[in-house]
Amino acid sequence: MWVLMGVPIVVLGFALRFNALLVVTVAGVATGMAGGLHTVEIVSAFGKAFADNRYMGLIWLTLPVIALLERNGLKEQARNLISRLHAATAGRVLMLYFVIRQVTAALGLTSLGGHAQMVRPLIAPMAEAAAANRHGDLPDQVRQQIRANASAVDNIAVFFGEDIFIAIQSILLIKGFLEQNGVAVEPLHVSVWAIPTAIAALLIHMTRLILLDRNLSHKMSAFRLSAARS
Repeated sequence: MWVLMGVPIVVLGFALRFNALLVVTVAGVATGMAGGLHTVEIVSAFGKAFADNRYMGLIWLTLPVIALLERNGLKEQARNLISRLHAATAGRVLMLYFVIRQVTAALGLTSLGGHAQMVRPLIAPMAEAAAANRHGDLPDQVRQQIRANASAVDNIAVFFGEDIFIAIQSILLIKGFLEQNGVAVEPLHVSVWAIPTAIAALLIHMTRLILLDRNLSHKMSAFRLSAARS
């Protein structure tokens, strides 16, 4: 019973908006002490967790790089590139990224995309520029809609694409869960059967992006009509 005391500590600490690192540390120490661990064992557990997951800190190295690129005009260059392509639309730009993201994820290259590395500095500005090139100046509501769809494309493409790669963590998780429940499967079989799902996700989301272009056209027509009346 007492070993669960870390849960209310985390909930209360986050609710009171205390420092997240401090809250988690206190919750871990309290849980360890309630479980009968000595101080040295608790500190060793923290050290082992840090050593096992130290690669997660590498993600923070991308943030200053992206910040420097944005400061030196990365978004502007992306917009200029798309503005030269008259056939480009927001939906078509996102379709192309969806295909690239899903194919690379299927090959195990899940780190090639991402919200911080790709969507925010490149994909979203390119989709906005394509829409602005076709419809003119975009209201903030339309820009937010395009950005939301750009984020959704990244999430959906990598979610359904990564399961095709046989050595991804999700495949191993599925295999372990099924084996615990008496179902023996090979990772290759799980990977192969993920292909139809990925294709279905591709077709469904391509349809959604086609509808996005139509929706943007209707919204911009209504926006121009409203502006003309006022």
